[in-house]
Amino acid sequence: MPKGPAAPPRMKDVYRTQVVPLLMKEFGYKNQMQVPRLDRIVLNVGMGEAIQNVKLLESAVTELGTITGQRPIVTKAKKAIAGFKLRQGMPIGAKVTLRGNHMYEFFDRLVSLALPRIRDFRGVSPKSFDGRGNYTLGLKEQLIFPEIEHVGPRVLFFACRWAGCR
Repeated sequence: MPKGPAAPPRMKDVYRTQVVPLLMKEFGYKNQMQVPRLDRIVLNVGMGEAIQNVKLLESAVTELGTITGQRPIVTKAKKAIAGFKLRQGMPIGAKVTLRGNHMYEFFDRLVSLALPRIRDFRGVSPKSFDGRGNYTLGLKEQLIFPEIEHVGPRVLFFACRWAGCR
């Protein structure tokens, strides 16, 4: 079976062929490089419950890896907080940074498959942009992704962040 160059992700092709010309016309950009674009997508899972139960963090890392197709990095506490029984350096979360084709494939699955599966979904809020062009979207559960099977009770919160939109 001959292997040629892989086709670009569908969302990347839509961006190049439809979104860029539309934005250039609407905002009067003279050059394609002036059009805002996705730089990276950072997915972050904060697990405060991981202080007592490390298995929760392990399952979160596994599921985050399944959703993104990339191995997550375990994040550790920067400071000790006595009220939460948290010591510096304890693992409390995981994150994945997606760039390039993986980013566009994940974004396509998020927009096409995951977000429509949210009950009572009314769109994303335009107020979630910060002053630097980053967009933050919090998801209450990861079961909206088709890669995850419903096996038992879960307590997870994903925060997707579209960072560095220029």
